[in-house]
Amino acid sequence: MIQTRVIPVLLLKKQGLYKGIRFKKHKYVGDPINAVKIFNDKEIDELVILDIESSKTHNKSNYSFLKDIVSEAFMPVAYGGGIGSLDAAVNIFSIGIEKIIMNSAVFKDYNLISEIAKIYGSQSVVVSVDVRQNLFGKYVLYSYSGSKKEKISLQEHIMKVEQAGAGELLINNIDHDGKMNGYDLNLIKLLSQMVSIPVIAGCGAGQFSDFKNAINAGATAVAAGSLFVFHGPHRAVLISYPKPGEIKILFGGVKDV
Repeated sequence: MIQTRVIPVLLLKKQGLYKGIRFKKHKYVGDPINAVKIFNDKEIDELVILDIESSKTHNKSNYSFLKDIVSEAFMPVAYGGGIGSLDAAVNIFSIGIEKIIMNSAVFKDYNLISEIAKIYGSQSVVVSVDVRQNLFGKYVLYSYSGSKKEKISLQEHIMKVEQAGAGELLINNIDHDGKMNGYDLNLIKLLSQMVSIPVIAGCGAGQFSDFKNAINAGATAVAAGSLFVFHGPHRAVLISYPKPGEIKILFGGVKDV
């Protein structure tokens, strides 16, 4: 049995580490390479790195800087940001990244998932599903770091993503991002029932108990940013991560995935 994965999320902007609220108001919190070294010491399961500017500005990923980060990482790394072609994916994998995370490009061409999965395997392709609820409580899809509303329905999009060969979904309710008031459990439950592939819960974790709630709602892994970067009511920057024993106790009553 594989232990439930608890995954820190780092947001890159140029060569800095940032955190935001609702995909906006990003604040510089430090050096990403230093953060990776600290997470090495804490023996984390996996690391997600997202470039929050690449898709919006249509800039190419900074492969040299990414390579510097990955060379310091002792854990599997998943990267997302501006991956809009097979060539871009090939470049990302070539520097030692195990998984790519796609969002905006998928809406233009679902076949891109299939092209990448055919070469590197479905397990290497993660699709980020970013949503907000409208006034009627309906989930609406967004792309380009939450700046563009998409017209396709959530259900149709998810079906196309899975059929194209994605290996995992990273699901985010944008309005929960950085608020640290818990995951959107209804969204987790909804999507986990729609698909047969693993679902990673993102956006909203404020305490370790939120992880267990997400797993009970149907997630197969949990991701968090602010919880691992900020400490205390004044959000002082202090990188943390639960110890292996704490994770084992936390998920003791939850079926391992």
